Amino acid sequence: MVFSPIIGTLIYLLDRDSNSVLLINRDARPEDDHYGKFNGLGGKLELDESVAAGALRELVEEAGVTATSLSLRGTISWSNFGPRREEWLGFIFLADAWEGELLSSNDEGSLVWVRLERLLQACDANPDTRASADLPMWEGDRNFIPLVFDDDERQFHGSMPYDGDRPLDWTYQRL
Repeated sequence: MVFSPIIGTLIYLLDRDSNSVLLINRDARPEDDHYGKFNGLGGKLELDESVAAGALRELVEEAGVTATSLSLRGTISWSNFGPRREEWLGFIFLADAWEGELLSSNDEGSLVWVRLERLLQACDANPDTRASADLPMWEGDRNFIPLVFDDDERQFHGSMPYDGDRPLDWTYQRL
């Protein structure tokens, strides 16, 4: 079977001074497939748009800022993802410098600064110590978010098949 994905970007904006990450709380549209979840910023690539240009555009559209430092941390292929069981190829970026005034919300939800420590704790592999009740996210995100913020400069490239809302597996390699 040929993988025919939607190409998307996912950007995590890190404020190094406060050690906080800007996330979107998808609380604006109950019909949204991501409703009630916290996520990075980003979206689908437009026709004839490079991946970097798409990431920069999404950051302006969703947060009102222009990244002046943007690094590709990795890629992930998702299959059978979400209620529509879509195929996605995501390019995951870290931005730690920007210009402009941040929005407080957009059409998809509220923008919220979350301490990096809290975000990583929500990704903890042990459900007993995981602080996730107040930071709901896609279950599979818990696998790759720590890789976005670690000190390894190599990019990660992973595959995460889903069964609707539930991840089935997670494999990756660093290059």
